Amino acid sequence: MRFIYTVLTQESEQKSGTIDAINEDVAIASLQRRGYIVVSLKEGDEGTFFQKEFTFFGGVSNKDIVILSRQIATLFEAQVSALRAFRLLASESGNRILMRVLTEVADDIQTGVSMSHALSRHPKVFSIFYVNMVKAGEESGKLTETFLYLADYLDRSYELTSKTKNALIYPAFVVATFAIVMVLMLTLVIPRLSAILLETGQEIPVYTKIVVAISNLLTQYGLFFLVLLIIGGFFLWQFSRSEKGRIILAQSRLNTPYIGELYQKLYLSRIADNMHTMLSSGISIVRAIEITSNVVGNDVYKNILVDVGERVKSGSSFSNSLEGHPEIPSILTQMVKIGEETGEMGNILKTLARFYKREVDNSVDTLVGLIEPVMIVALGLGVGILLTSVLVPIYNITANI
Repeated sequence: MRFIYTVLTQESEQKSGTIDAINEDVAIASLQRRGYIVVSLKEGDEGTFFQKEFTFFGGVSNKDIVILSRQIATLFEAQVSALRAFRLLASESGNRILMRVLTEVADDIQTGVSMSHALSRHPKVFSIFYVNMVKAGEESGKLTETFLYLADYLDRSYELTSKTKNALIYPAFVVATFAIVMVLMLTLVIPRLSAILLETGQEIPVYTKIVVAISNLLTQYGLFFLVLLIIGGFFLWQFSRSEKGRIILAQSRLNTPYIGELYQKLYLSRIADNMHTMLSSGISIVRAIEITSNVVGNDVYKNILVDVGERVKSGSSFSNSLEGHPEIPSILTQMVKIGEETGEMGNILKTLARFYKREVDNSVDTLVGLIEPVMIVALGLGVGILLTSVLVPIYNITANI
């Protein structure tokens, strides 16, 4: 349960905030252990409408977490305690949401909660992967190295994902622009020009009749089509949230020509990088597979990793468990097998992560290089066909006058 409190500090300064506890007595005891005098305490919700964290009003970016991880590692190297480190970082943070989260983490640590458990209470900011890495660092006594690992991993992951998304945003923008231009011409320009052609009473070419028919359809039933599009988009969004819908959309993404290969390499790079980072931090392979399945970002690969994890629990090797899945290339399986035989699993996975990252980079560069001229030519042809279908008949009419 979450409680809203008002307390007095030892310096008689009034302070308000929220605290998570099983009941009211535990909340009061927790606040008193921090040296506070409890003035009021009442049960509260997650926050008012304006206090909730909406990503479109602002949030904690991947860049913020990368910087935070490096700062924590630096403070730990300087022998600063975890409590003091989080208090300091909270006071210096320029992000109000992150400041509040870090303050709550510090409050939880002060009550005796472990750092990983305190971070796990903020899943919107710290992922399952992040929390488990910190937990492994606590168990191994290598928190400094763990936070450096996390910062490096998040840097690599953000760079790879953002480059892929940016490559797909460009063609999506061009296609959207093309569609808007075509709709505007068919609903605003073509009707006026076609009116001139119809007034003449002369024979109109077949391709011009087709364009005029499409234009009439959009002008008369455009609103109806727009409503259908919105309803269809809503049902598609609902379908994508269901388990079956997520799997179908994830599979279709992988089956898309060329784009599917790009996504496959992206997910394989993410799997290899996650596994390498966690195994290097001392997390067991079973736990590493389980966590990776939750953060891979594709339900097809998630189900594969869940199946692999069950096989590994039953005594099968990691490489043998990967076999039989067409989405996992044989080269990855063979490399993993070599890593098992030589005891260099971490280094092998690191090599695979770098290999697939280079493959993604090359695929993205090739895709962008191909899309730019194709999209420009397609946009020019579409507009050219529309204008030709109307202007040529007009030219013929004026020529016969």
